[in-house]
Amino acid sequence: MILYSAILILSVFISALSQVLLKKSALKSYASFIREYLNFYVVPAYAIYFLAVFLDLIALKKVPVSFVPVAEASSYIFVLLFGRIFFKETFSKRKILAMILILAGIIVFVV
Repeated sequence: MILYSAILILSVFISALSQVLLKKSALKSYASFIREYLNFYVVPAYAIYFLAVFLDLIALKKVPVSFVPVAEASSYIFVLLFGRIFFKETFSKRKILAMILILAGIIVFVV
């Protein structure tokens, strides 16, 4: 089950990367409607997201369903960290508190 739990967490991580690519695309302007949805960021983002869904399906064969929301909650932490790394976003006190609460919830569930 540890392997499948790791696959589920990997899926969440990959999904967060997909969100970063979609945001990078949204921050740009494009000459046409087609280029806005078929460009270097959007197409790989959806391919990565498809991979994440595929990994979710594999993980759900063995991971208890009660663990899935806990694993999915880690996506908020990944997105905050990626926002800091890729977009130079700052951590407000509310964001730090939210990360602490999410991590505490994950720890309480796992332990």
